[in-house]
Amino acid sequence: MKVLAVALFIGSLVSMPAKAAPEMLDSVSVIVDQGVILESQIKDLVATVKRNAMLKEQALPSDKALRTQAIEKLIVDSLQVQMAERMGIQVSDPQLEQTIANIAQGQKMTTAQLREQIAKEGTTYTKYREEIRKELMLGEVRRANVRRRVYITEQEINNLVKLIEEQGNQQAEFHLGHILIEFPSEPTDEDIAQAKTRAAKVIELLNKGSDFTKVATASSGGPKALEGGDLGWMNINSMPTLFAEAVQNKTKDELVGPIRSGAGFHILKIKDLRGIEKVEVSEVNARHILITPSIILSDEKAEKMLKEFREQLIAGEADFADLAKEHSADPGTALKGGELGWADPSIYDATFRDTLGTLEIDEISKPVKSQFGWHIMQLLDKRIGDATLKRKQDKAHNLLFQRKFAEESDTWIREIRASAYVELIARKDNK
Repeated sequence: MKVLAVALFIGSLVSMPAKAAPEMLDSVSVIVDQGVILESQIKDLVATVKRNAMLKEQALPSDKALRTQAIEKLIVDSLQVQMAERMGIQVSDPQLEQTIANIAQGQKMTTAQLREQIAKEGTTYTKYREEIRKELMLGEVRRANVRRRVYITEQEINNLVKLIEEQGNQQAEFHLGHILIEFPSEPTDEDIAQAKTRAAKVIELLNKGSDFTKVATASSGGPKALEGGDLGWMNINSMPTLFAEAVQNKTKDELVGPIRSGAGFHILKIKDLRGIEKVEVSEVNARHILITPSIILSDEKAEKMLKEFREQLIAGEADFADLAKEHSADPGTALKGGELGWADPSIYDATFRDTLGTLEIDEISKPVKSQFGWHIMQLLDKRIGDATLKRKQDKAHNLLFQRKFAEESDTWIREIRASAYVELIARKDNK
């Protein structure tokens, strides 16, 4: 029956007079440089905007104004797509599917559930995929053209870090323990010396593990002595200035003091803190000797050479720094005796990093091969490094980049729009 219906429909078109030719289902509405925008694209975009506005209960302008805005967006998109094609930017199907999977995950759905949602909203999955592909292309072409226009100075970063710190300090709260070693209101030098000595003994007791609450209850002359010196949670901007200055950059469980005031010597303990960003990283200091295999030096010979070096070092017959200076193929460290300096081990090649992680301090590894060649390494020391400032600087840089990227993107889009050839094709219905 379907075949018969189609045949009858085609037959009726053939028998129609010329003046009753079928209405075209699509047409070119805008010429944009080397591309075109179809009427169907405009209608689809307007319909999508209307559908989204209805779901969000948002008011919309007139259809004419909405169509004008839709055309303008499609013009700008077309210019960027054409530029992406000239630059050879492509989005592979695996990359596209991964992006869609991430979108689904962000909405707490499976990909199948996302497809169902798309269908409910009146869009085909094929059309949705191609729209996401286009958005990825537009993002890539913008990044490629705008990134080089963004310039961030060190001063800008420092200014924003300062602002971040000031805002952070407004939120910073400390749970403080307090011990006051008093002296009289008009103390003699001897009174002050005796109070200072008592304060030093209290610090010594606490450092040896004595319970702060018990020591405070027994020794403090402060108002919270009977509560074990517990001052509770205090915002850094509301606590006494003397305390605020002293606790800056201190960590949990750290003792602070003695701090002298008109009342005596204060000892503080940071019982806890909140509203403060503190970033710590494990750092290692190591040195290594790198032997790079070549046409005249095989893998086996490079490994054997390092085994012999290791034996000499363990036996005390050679010095690590001297061997590194003479034999290491790493130009950045050879003259320093192979020393790499303090660093987060995650920056190293995976094999190198993992080997370092197995070493005790001063231990020399067996030869291991990384992407750069064969190494022996020695772990010199470990420490916990404070990366808080670096994190704030990175955060400031990212914020500045996002702000400037958005500004420069707008400028760039206006520039390519102004220089483009755009021709609107008159519509026969004059709508």
